[in-house]
Formats: sequence, structure tokens, C-alpha cells
Amino acid sequence: MLIDWLQPFLPAEINLAIISVFLILVFVVLAFFREWGSPDVVALSAMGAILVLGILPVKDVIEGGVLLERGVFSIFSNGAPITIASMFVLSAGLERTGVIAVMGRFFSKVAGTSELRVMLVMMTMVAVLSAFVNNTPIVVVFLPIVLAHARATGLKASKLLIPLSFASILGGTCTLTGTSTNLIIDDVSQDLGLEAFGMFELTKLGIIYLIVGFIYLLFIGRKLLPKRSSLSELIDSETTREVLTQFQVEPGSTLVGKTLVETFLVEFPKANVLEVRRRGRTQETPLNDLIIHEKDRLLVTMHGKSFRQLKEEGGIRFEGQQDMSLTHMETRELKMLEGIVGPRSNMVGKTLKQVGFRRNFGINVLAIHRQGVNLKADFNSVKLAFGDTLFMEGPPDAFNRLKKQKDFVSLSEAPEMKVNPKKVWIGVGIAAAFVLGASLKILTIPALAILAAVGMILFRCVSPQQAYESVQWNIVFLIYGMLALGLAMDQSGAVGLLVNGIMAVFGGFTPFVILAVVYLLSSILTELISNVAVAGLLTPIVVGIAAKISYDGEVGVDPRPFIVAMMFGCSASFATPIGYQTNTYVYGAGGYKFTDFPRVGVPLNLILWVVASLLIPVFWPFR
Repeated sequence: MLIDWLQPFLPAEINLAIISVFLILVFVVLAFFREWGSPDVVALSAMGAILVLGILPVKDVIEGGVLLERGVFSIFSNGAPITIASMFVLSAGLERTGVIAVMGRFFSKVAGTSELRVMLVMMTMVAVLSAFVNNTPIVVVFLPIVLAHARATGLKASKLLIPLSFASILGGTCTLTGTSTNLIIDDVSQDLGLEAFGMFELTKLGIIYLIVGFIYLLFIGRKLLPKRSSLSELIDSETTREVLTQFQVEPGSTLVGKTLVETFLVEFPKANVLEVRRRGRTQETPLNDLIIHEKDRLLVTMHGKSFRQLKEEGGIRFEGQQDMSLTHMETRELKMLEGIVGPRSNMVGKTLKQVGFRRNFGINVLAIHRQGVNLKADFNSVKLAFGDTLFMEGPPDAFNRLKKQKDFVSLSEAPEMKVNPKKVWIGVGIAAAFVLGASLKILTIPALAILAAVGMILFRCVSPQQAYESVQWNIVFLIYGMLALGLAMDQSGAVGLLVNGIMAVFGGFTPFVILAVVYLLSSILTELISNVAVAGLLTPIVVGIAAKISYDGEVGVDPRPFIVAMMFGCSASFATPIGYQTNTYVYGAGGYKFTDFPRVGVPLNLILWVVASLLIPVFWPFR
């Protein structure tokens, strides 16, 4: 390949493969940090570069029955991606059978009205579920339930939603399958010759993490959380619309031949003309320039005070309607709704106009909450992104259509989930069988995960189509891309160079200090780039570091404690709203600012760093 062709023309001391791997690594890190593209595309681009440059062969190189060099295709034998995909299906089965919804309803009954009690009940339930189920659907289901409970009790949602996300993250640290990073690190470390982790091997430290995290959030973090209104509360009540009505412009109307800005909107400045239809087509010309014709139809929303109900007609009338020769056509009641754009939504990367909210759904977007800012104007040209919270107005049937959109989460209404008691117990039984099988090591975890996913489909807890749609394929492809880069770093010698460089700086320290550094590095990188990427890149480096640490007069220590430090460091992401997907979900819903996360999360990160640095060597000794 290209590197093989160029290498003879370079000095012997220059290894073009290592240089190429480092350049790819720098590109990947910068692309993640600067968001040049979606993480999965960036990772797959790195894999493509590795293939084109010939840093790795396509297939394993075997001579005389001896493996000389692993090829790119060998990464597809890694069990982590298929396990993670299967866990998504397992989670979808539990969600669609109503298991998570039942837990949500139970929360509403027992949470009470005290802020402290609500937090404790909510965090306990979410943490327990997150230990066995993907935490994203848990947060998605609990979000509207917690928001509704906050409205009913007068509590501020901003006091509850960060703890909701943090509890789901803490719960995921309790088991091997609780978070995807654990599975990736475990599989990569097995490829490097380490013994596989057990299902509950991490639980002893995970439970301590839970207790410490709960104590911090309940008694310290709660006081650092902002007492802030959500988007719906921040909208000026005077702008709230109550009805949507349609008028037809009749011959002789004072509007004919003029713009609405010159006529209708002068009389009714608080009116909002959503669209003007002419011969059945919506006019795209701006209202400032659009000349009104006879028989044009105006779709208008106005505050209830501008209307006078006519009981005998069952319609509406407003002062000046007769003079303008406007015939009332129809009226529909409106309601307000908040919703979050999910990571896989078809709306991501499109403007409101391109999505066609008005045209496709009959819904008017009043404001967008993004990164702590409430946009009330000039947002129609803004491209929507994951985590954007939309405050909308429209008729109930329109919202029913919108809620069927892929990956759009309603915050105002809990998802309508029909609970079938038989299906609930089937779903729970499949999940319990998976956990029991993993605990007893009846089969490998990837094999059990596949069986659990297939079981969910065969017992009709989830349809095949729903199963495919539940898998976050971007994460699966991101993992494959990062596994290819990690393998290229290992086989090219780049890992060895990094290990030597790190040991040149920290080689004189004890393994206790180096373990603390590994945890801290994992945690910081996770806040900046994808935790999946960090898991794939650091694992071979950390194993190499462990082999060169001097301890008790010998060189080399057990790499297991360092691997555990990576697992917890990559999973414990609290300092930013972008480091973990559940943080991004609650970011807009709680009306948070970016600074709210580091204010609450950094102290928790530091506390757990100290806990891990002290206890990991106790539970997993260096020798």
C-alpha cells in the first residue's frame, strides 16, 4: 500500500506508519472537539485512512499457522458492538412492554411533595434501572413524568433534572453492561490477553459511587443547582395564544391591494398571521411585501382577549371583522407543548422552514431553548440540533402527529404507553434471564445479549422493525472506527512510543499516583470527546503502562486496576452537558445554562476521583 511504497525513500529511523497514525489521531481528536462532523463519520474516516495508507492489512496475516499481523477485519470479531446493539434492543423491549412506564407511574405515586424526597425516590429508581438497561430511554421516559410532578407540586424542574441524569450515569457504573464503555474496554483488554470481567465485578465500587454521589447531590449539589424556570415558564404570558382561526378575504375588503402590515396588523399588532393561502397554495412572499387578493385565506392566532365568543354561532368574532369584510371559516382550540429534538431525529441539521412545522404538522414554534439561551425571534433560519427544546403551539391532533416523529421527546406529556401485564413479565423475565446467565457465566455476555434481543423479538415485546430502529447505529459504527484506530496504534508501534513518553514523565511515581492520573485523564477526555472513543484509544496504552511500572522491586503490575480506573473515569461524566447523552437531554428541558453543569458536576468528579484512587487498589490490588 501507500506506506509500503514510500518507506524505502525515507531514512530508516523514520517510521512512516507511526507518523501517519499520530496524524490520524490528531485529526480525530480535533474533529471530535471542534465538531467537524458526526463522531461516527469521523471514526469511519479514520478507518478509511488506515486502509488507504496500508497501516493495517485488510485481513489477518498468517504464516505457518502463526498470526503475524491482525487486519482491519479482525475488529468485527470484537464482541462489544454486537453486545451494545443487543442491549439497545433489550432496552427497547422493556420500554415498549411498559416496564419503564410502570416504574414512572410508581414514582408519581410515592415521590411526595418534598424536594429532598422527590430527588431520593427518583434517583434510586433511575439508578437501579440504569444498572441493567440503557440509561437514555430511562431518562427520556422519566423526563416528562418528573416535569409533570414538578408542575403539580410547585417544585422547580431545574432542581431535579441534573440529578435525574447524574443518577442514570451513576447507576450505569454498577455492572459491566451498565454502560457501553465498560463493554468496549473489557473486550479490548481481552484482545490484549486480560481475563474477562464478570457481570457484577464492578458492583462493589459502583455501589460506593452511588452512595457517595447520592449524598453529594442530596446535601451539597442540591444547593448548587439553580432555581430557574423552564422554557414554558419564561415565555411572556401576554404572548400566549388561545385559539387558531381562519378567515377569508371577501370582495370590497379594506385589505385587498394592500399588505397585512399596512392594514390588519395595524389594528391588531398582537395577532400572528401564520400563513396566507391563495387558491389552495401557501404564499411564500414575506408579509411585508405580500399584496392581499380577494378570496385569500388568513390563518391567524390571537390572544383570547382579542376575541368575543358567540354562543349562538359557536364561532368567534372580533371588533373590526365586519369592516374588513372577513368571513370566519373555522376555529380550533390550541394547546402548548414543549419537546426535545433527539440525536437521531430527522429534524437535526434542518431549519424550521425546511422541516415544515407549519405545513406538515400545523404547529407554530414560539421559541427555541439552546445552550442556556431562549430564542424568541429570528430562529426560523437556525438549524436544529440535538438537545434543542422547542416551545410550540398547535391543535391537539397536530401534536399527536408530531409525537410520532422519530426521536422527538415530548416534555409536556408523558408518553402514552399501553401496559400489557403479560408482556411486562415476559420483558422482565428475559432481562432477568440475561442478568442471571451473565452472573453464572453460562455463556459469554455477547452471546447472552444476542439471545436476549432475539427473545424480545420472538415473544413480540418489540417488532423486528422497532428492534432495528432502537439500535443507535452511529454508536456502533463509532466503536468500529475507534477499534480500528486503536489496533493501528498498537501494531504500528505508536502505543509503545506513547507509553515510553508517559513513563518518562511518571515512571518515578508509585502505581497509586499513576492510577489516579489514568482515571483523571480518562475523565477529562470523556468531557471533551466521546467516551466510546476514549475507551477504544486508551485501553492498549494503559495496559502498556502497567507492564512498565516498577513496584516492590519488580517491573510490571497487574493492569486490571488501571482498566477499572478507565471504566469509571470514562463513565463518570458530570462536568459538561455534552459529555454524556443524558446530560444533553436534560440541558434544555431544565432551562439550564452551560455553567450549571460544571458548578454541580466538577466537585462530584473530583470527589469520585479521590474515592476511586483510594479504593480501586484495595479491591483490585496491583499484585
